[in-house]
Amino acid sequence: MAKQIFINLAVSDLQKSMEFYTALGFTNNPQFSDDSGKCMVWSDNIFLMILTHEKFSTFATKPIADTKSTVAGLFSLSLDSLDEVNDMVESGLKAGGKEAGTLRDYGFMQQRTIEDFDGHTWEIFYMDMSKIPTGNPGQQ
Repeated sequence: MAKQIFINLAVSDLQKSMEFYTALGFTNNPQFSDDSGKCMVWSDNIFLMILTHEKFSTFATKPIADTKSTVAGLFSLSLDSLDEVNDMVESGLKAGGKEAGTLRDYGFMQQRTIEDFDGHTWEIFYMDMSKIPTGNPGQQ
């Protein structure tokens, strides 16, 4: 079996969250979805499980973080161009997301940040591998 990653997020409004992540380009897999959770597919091996607080609590051993006021994690998605980054963020904003900050340009990487309704933070970026600086500035 291929290695896969499943990101699990507690959300306050399952339907609104599903619409937001669909706007970002995720697709729903109904085989692993029900009234308490939706499996949102990013790629063949990367999945996002958006779960009601009640459902999420059955897996968690700690209280659910208030991600509107604290950061519980940063989730990053790479795209093939800056235009794709801008399109994805704009679609997310139209679906009710909130942009946190402005475009950051590191020369070899451009990044924008968007939050969903619950404050879960997504770093959307494009990296041009040919522009990555060579050498390690920390070494002599």
